[in-house]
Amino acid sequence: MAARAVVVVAAGSGTRLGLGTAKAFVPVAGERMLVRALRTVLTLAEPTLVVVVAPADRMDECRALVADVAGAASGYVTVVPGGADRHASVQAGLAVLPDSVETVLVHDAARCLTPASQFERVFAAVGSGDAVESGDAVAGGVGVVPALPVTDTVKRVAGDVVVETVDRSALVGVQTPQGFPLAALRRAYAVAERAATDDAGVFQAAGGVVRTVPGDADAFKVTTRWDLGRAEAVVAERAGARSVDARVDVRVGLGVDVHAFDPDVPCRVGMLDFPGEPGLSGHSDGDAVAHAVCDALLSAGGLGDIGGRFGTSDPRFAGASGDVFVRGAVELLRDAGLEPVRVTVQVIGNRPRIGARRDEMQDALAAAVGAPVAVSGTTTDGLGFTGRGEGLTAIATALVRSR
Repeated sequence: MAARAVVVVAAGSGTRLGLGTAKAFVPVAGERMLVRALRTVLTLAEPTLVVVVAPADRMDECRALVADVAGAASGYVTVVPGGADRHASVQAGLAVLPDSVETVLVHDAARCLTPASQFERVFAAVGSGDAVESGDAVAGGVGVVPALPVTDTVKRVAGDVVVETVDRSALVGVQTPQGFPLAALRRAYAVAERAATDDAGVFQAAGGVVRTVPGDADAFKVTTRWDLGRAEAVVAERAGARSVDARVDVRVGLGVDVHAFDPDVPCRVGMLDFPGEPGLSGHSDGDAVAHAVCDALLSAGGLGDIGGRFGTSDPRFAGASGDVFVRGAVELLRDAGLEPVRVTVQVIGNRPRIGARRDEMQDALAAAVGAPVAVSGTTTDGLGFTGRGEGLTAIATALVRSR
């Protein structure tokens, strides 16, 4: 069973949109908001339970729609009726999740263009948070919200009179998905009043600590008809860029990494531990596979290489896991307006044997890359340093495209 989940809140009436139907069922460029939101969630590399909170009077329609979108992954998706307000709807979604789920993200279907990278960013940040003690209660970890800096000048007013200019440097606009440890969020909702306007407010009111990660401009909420037009324009722009400029926007990179064996350090290859095997020497954890993936991503984006971006002279990367470098490369790609599409890795060496753990390795790498990763292994029939069992080589190719 998956240890993480996303609750997609789709029970809103859409009154401000003024189209006479539930907002999540309004089409954006021919495809309903809920369909677009679900399709993104279902591209996540790591298995994720999904709960769709639907309007109570449209349950059959919603179940049919969800089954069609989810396809083979339908077993991971549940549809439940929403409540009288968003607070009750979120509680309904949280209630059906199994206790084995550790991390839950709550997402508004009306933010239907939110990229998959934003979900992965929030999942990663919640997973890295420690238990935080607040007053007499332990929040059981941190809450995480994606946020964008406020760029407009902000005024505090009384009626139509400007009272003061507010320092915007300490202000952000928050988006969804918002992520939390499931047990802690359930406790927060159980004691919360309905004054909070988002899940982070509920969590914070119960003593939890909330932190931010970078948001994305495309994760805006469709609330008015102007927003709907904006969303349709974004979809049209994406479609045009990919159809007209596909050859220009798709880029390929190559990464190669070689490490000698060191029996005195733990063995970590492809973000997996191999107990009993000799480790790989290096400034960090020596994970040649993760390092080759990092180099391939950077190469595809024209962003240099792992040595230039995460050099051995930087003490922050001493002993760092391969996950740090791969996620760092993905963030650099994002800053350059690019996103990974697919990565392949060839592992060359006699040991460790990766065949039995190939799927596990692919899943671990894909979770960091945010796109599918294929792993294969081979030997050199006793030739060269890998054939003599002196070390390991990894060769990776990465395909990236404009976001």
